[in-house]
Amino acid sequence: MNKPRMKKSIADWFGEHIEPGESRDVSLAVGESYSGMTVQIQLHIKRAIEDGPVVFVTAALHGDEINGCGAVRQIILDNDLQLLRGALILVPVLNLPAFDRHSRYLPDRRDLNRSFPGTADGSLASRMAYTIFNEIVMRCDYGIDLHTASVRRTNYPTIRGDLKNQEVRSIAEVFGTELIMNGEGPKGSLRREATKAGCPTIIMEGGEIWKVEPGIVETTVRGIKNILCKLKMLDTVSEAPPYQIIIEKSKWIRAEHGGFLHFHIQPGDLVEKGQTLTTNTTLLGAEQGRLYAPFNGVVMGMTSLPSISPGEPICHLGELPQRYCPATLTKLREKKQGLEQQVLEELGSSLLVVEPSEVAGKQ
Repeated sequence: MNKPRMKKSIADWFGEHIEPGESRDVSLAVGESYSGMTVQIQLHIKRAIEDGPVVFVTAALHGDEINGCGAVRQIILDNDLQLLRGALILVPVLNLPAFDRHSRYLPDRRDLNRSFPGTADGSLASRMAYTIFNEIVMRCDYGIDLHTASVRRTNYPTIRGDLKNQEVRSIAEVFGTELIMNGEGPKGSLRREATKAGCPTIIMEGGEIWKVEPGIVETTVRGIKNILCKLKMLDTVSEAPPYQIIIEKSKWIRAEHGGFLHFHIQPGDLVEKGQTLTTNTTLLGAEQGRLYAPFNGVVMGMTSLPSISPGEPICHLGELPQRYCPATLTKLREKKQGLEQQVLEELGSSLLVVEPSEVAGKQ
């Protein structure tokens, strides 16, 4: 059950007052640099004339995950986006110290996304989390936090959230990705702690670090607008994906040997149990083994680096519900079109994907 809370005003920001119908940039001090200079994250506040839900959209909580920055900036710069009611808090870079270092982590080597809701007198990460939580989350009714895969990996667009919470489920489904991963999230993560505090929050995972990828940005912007439409904050029509699957379980498929991989799948592929995922070869091309799908699944994410060592994660497979038989998967593959097909092709373009029959298997 969510804890009761008192929401902070969306109108009052450190002595400044934002009137209904006004949009304004605001700086939030979250700490100090090694030189003693104040670290300020930049926020853009959009208020409608009519009161309504307040939604935060944050990116770069991990400082190297900048696909979300591109999406948030696009929303900020969209002059045609006129709110009917409520307010938006838009944060293109939440973790500025990590962003400045092109790093996932803060200078104190902690993960800000394991530090919420934070404390006023704790570590650097804990203090930053405390300020962010109290000045952003505690003003909001809903949250959208934007992420990518970690280093040397890529993710197919996937929404993650605690679907036991009906408000989380509602915004997760309407966002409009093909894949939704059910789960509370790690302890100390922004989405988990915000939801516990009464602000239903989802995350979107998509693409790679250090990139702003067109299809990921378009998917994200579409999803944000879908949620605002659902909340009657925008007068637009929601766009739905060709299908939607809720994933309850997933598994990382790991390398058995060191070597060089031939990829036979790409992010977003629907795979059948027993299907060949990768072929492992020596540097001279001799085949050392293959990895196979342990169940009917979908490729939620995978490594983008073909050189691997034993135990390294290669492919993150979401397990499909039993009703998804091979014939059903064939029909779903045929439904992919438009933006979803664009994203599938874009993410696959950074990988050399071949059919298993094309691997010579040098003896």
